[in-house]
Amino acid sequence: MNEFTMHVPQADLDDLHDRLARTRWPDELPDAGWDYGIPLDRVRRLADAWQKLDWRAHEARLNAYPQFTTEIDGATVWFLHIRSTAPDAVPLILTHGWPGSPVEFLDLIPLLTPHFHLVIPAIPGFSFSGPTRERGWGQQRVAAAWATLMAGLGYDKYGAQGGDWGSGISRLLAAAAPGHVIGVHVNFMPTGGTYDGPLGPQDQERLARTAKLAANRHPHQILFAAAPQTIAYAFTDSPVGQLAFLAEKFTQWADPTTPVPDDVVLTDVMHYWITRTGGSSSRLVRESGLGGGPIPCPAPLGVAVLPRDIVLPVRPLVDLRHDVRRWTEFPAGGHFAALEVPDLLAADITAFFGSLGARA
Repeated sequence: MNEFTMHVPQADLDDLHDRLARTRWPDELPDAGWDYGIPLDRVRRLADAWQKLDWRAHEARLNAYPQFTTEIDGATVWFLHIRSTAPDAVPLILTHGWPGSPVEFLDLIPLLTPHFHLVIPAIPGFSFSGPTRERGWGQQRVAAAWATLMAGLGYDKYGAQGGDWGSGISRLLAAAAPGHVIGVHVNFMPTGGTYDGPLGPQDQERLARTAKLAANRHPHQILFAAAPQTIAYAFTDSPVGQLAFLAEKFTQWADPTTPVPDDVVLTDVMHYWITRTGGSSSRLVRESGLGGGPIPCPAPLGVAVLPRDIVLPVRPLVDLRHDVRRWTEFPAGGHFAALEVPDLLAADITAFFGSLGARA
């Protein structure tokens, strides 16, 4: 493992500002709103704010924490490793999703370190883990890499947490290292299929919503599954192209009452732009497959349900397949729990692992 200090060359920042200044803007239909995608005025405002973003301040914030890179199964993994001062702190690996990065967890760090040793890696193909260099880096392989990472750090017993891709990877980690993962906490738990017992109106609506999404995949998932290389050119050559694609999701998938701040969106987009990982991060969809069936999780499970998430879990179906120890319906929040409601999420994570009697 090698120590890592973040410092993007000034030439790369100057190139970004030059590209932003020379953006060729598309036209837009009058009164189009969001009917055709993210509106032109929204992207223009974000691009203008991007020109003013203090990247060096973000670097300083990250460099206040220990960072490392290592190679696992032929891929580079960049991660933060922040040890708690608590003598009985529990090791906990946090996994981000798309269009996220480890930026998602920065507000959680001070809330969780009183109780946990934190390991916060970037998925291979994302952020400063850099592009993957071969086929096969689906979420199951990422989970196996996380098991190797935690063993390499000397952690025998540990917990896992995540949303979006991080939810599936965390559950697959429990399956890959069943003797080591003491519990899994997720804030995204899509559940489909059939259920023979009675369901209340809320669960019936949730099940129908999940079935609708499964039958009508998000357009980006279809594109990433079919031709991630094709969109990679736009992502890598046009900062506004990368920005529009990610900012659309940060807006549409968040709870309007708990929006993700623009400076956080832009900082996250920088983690894709600077590292040229817009294309390689997209490959995770193709490599993981769509609709591959339920993900196993032999460890105790904690589920945080955010009311404005993309889909919402159906408790009876989750109980059929998992050992659910904690289920919390949050009063607010969408797909980006760690960014939207960090205090609520941190409290729920802490309570879940506390209920397991977890110790280092």
